Amino acid sequence: MSGLKGRAASRFAVGIDGGGSGTRVVLADSAGRVLGRASGGPSALGLGVGSAWRAIETAVSDVFAAAGHGLNWEACTVCCGLSGVNNTEWRQAFERAFPAGATLILVSDAYTTLWGAHGGHPGIVVALGTGSIAAALDVQLVQRVAGGYGFPSGDEASGAWLGLRAIVYLQQVMDGRRPADGFSASLRAHTAVATRDELVSWSCDADQTAYAALAPIVIAHATGATGTADVGVPHPYARALLDQAGDEIARMIDALDPAGQLPVALCGGLAEPLRPFVPERFATRLRAPAGDSVNGALAIALANVASAARFA
Repeated sequence: MSGLKGRAASRFAVGIDGGGSGTRVVLADSAGRVLGRASGGPSALGLGVGSAWRAIETAVSDVFAAAGHGLNWEACTVCCGLSGVNNTEWRQAFERAFPAGATLILVSDAYTTLWGAHGGHPGIVVALGTGSIAAALDVQLVQRVAGGYGFPSGDEASGAWLGLRAIVYLQQVMDGRRPADGFSASLRAHTAVATRDELVSWSCDADQTAYAALAPIVIAHATGATGTADVGVPHPYARALLDQAGDEIARMIDALDPAGQLPVALCGGLAEPLRPFVPERFATRLRAPAGDSVNGALAIALANVASAARFA
């Protein structure tokens, strides 16, 4: 775990999953009864600690209001599984922003995803969303991670990774280095660019969330599910990107479990689209996740509430 702040007795447990595409919150009482769920804007720390905190504060306020309870941070144990928490400067800034009275457990979204998928038992998760990271608990319950170095240099097989490479294709088309086609037309329509200078401006302004929004276009053209005249015909460039994504997923799994013994769960919004591109040798080890990252965050928060109660 990356951080633990506060130790007051808690009436509520709050699980938070924060990434580049959005924030999810689940609220439970100290006995584990779920009282409500809410969602909000992106809260990946790489998008700015201030904006991440505002998205989380709004979503937590919403879930308490929907559950008919007033928000009292001092009555809460909160587990935040956030993208970017391994950056020390961002983590510390977020801890300073968080209300002092709450008990805060601050961990990476990979850790909460791991808890949600395997219930704290040995296994591997590959989280595939706006960003990506793989994490494992081995049979000694030692956690290790692979990938997750962040956009733009890392996060292989993520939505932002796919989108960045799709923009490279569009750049080449607009220069005449490749012929225009349905894939480039879809990218141009999404980005609303008509000229080279407009594409330069779009690329300079785009963050990881903007690039990740192009991933569905890549997937549609890679699988031929475009709904256009070329329906059913995979686009070779887009298809090659998904094949490469599958290879990158394989490398992360192999790095975490060279012996090939642990079960593997693919998680996140791109898990299902990318599953067919994971090499066949992993087929017998792939498992559906038991739960997701926000459920894992809630489980960690509830475990902390129970531990605090035993020693109160």
